[in-house]
Amino acid sequence: MNKISIITATYNAGSLLEGLILSIIQQKYKNYEFVIIDGGSTDSTIEVIKKYENYVSFWVSEPDQGIYDAWNKGVAKSTGDWLMFLGADDMLLPDALDNYVQFLEKYPDSDSLLLLSSKREMIDTNGKSIRKTGYAWEWPLFRKFMTISHPGALHAQKLFRQYGSYNTAFKICGDYELLLRPREKLKAAFMDIVTVKMSEGGASDSISAVLEYYKASTTTGGNSLIKAGYSAILTISKFIFKKSLRKLGINVYLQK
Repeated sequence: MNKISIITATYNAGSLLEGLILSIIQQKYKNYEFVIIDGGSTDSTIEVIKKYENYVSFWVSEPDQGIYDAWNKGVAKSTGDWLMFLGADDMLLPDALDNYVQFLEKYPDSDSLLLLSSKREMIDTNGKSIRKTGYAWEWPLFRKFMTISHPGALHAQKLFRQYGSYNTAFKICGDYELLLRPREKLKAAFMDIVTVKMSEGGASDSISAVLEYYKASTTTGGNSLIKAGYSAILTISKFIFKKSLRKLGINVYLQK
């Protein structure tokens, strides 16, 4: 019981992947499997995977349609009760899985949970801590924007059986779109500790991401066009202001 499947999609991530693998190997809790879906890397990614192949339950390297296509392949190969999605540049804290399992064992009616999230620590390119983020799931606030920390969160296997796979039409916020499908029926819990470190930046830190969040919020989430549009404009304004400050060497985080 409480077997955890860790799924990672990679593409030319050879310089980053080893750090993630080592953070998984060092976990105190050992009832897990590690699934890597590679998109046909041409760098050292495959060499790194083969170096630690004894710790990988399943891996494949072949062309895909992006991260959510890769995650769907990972879900199909997973046998755990709970599924966790990590990027090649993420790192689990040593007691992350152990803390999750202890939480589940104490949580009343944990069998009804579809999602268990925690916090993440954002770091810069030098490994310096920028901020800690991630909040408890709460509807209808979640309808407006992604409030939980998705990296390192546990998804019940039955979530995918009940609500389907990731929509590959989304390229940045397919994780958000999937969690919008149950709407207020999503049974979620929150563990108020940091379980994973994640590098700042990436596709999710962009105007394109804001526009995709708007699409998911108004379609799958049923949010009003006006409310979602206002949130999108406000978020884009903050994003532009934040990027301008970073050019001056000032790193800030603006709450949504």
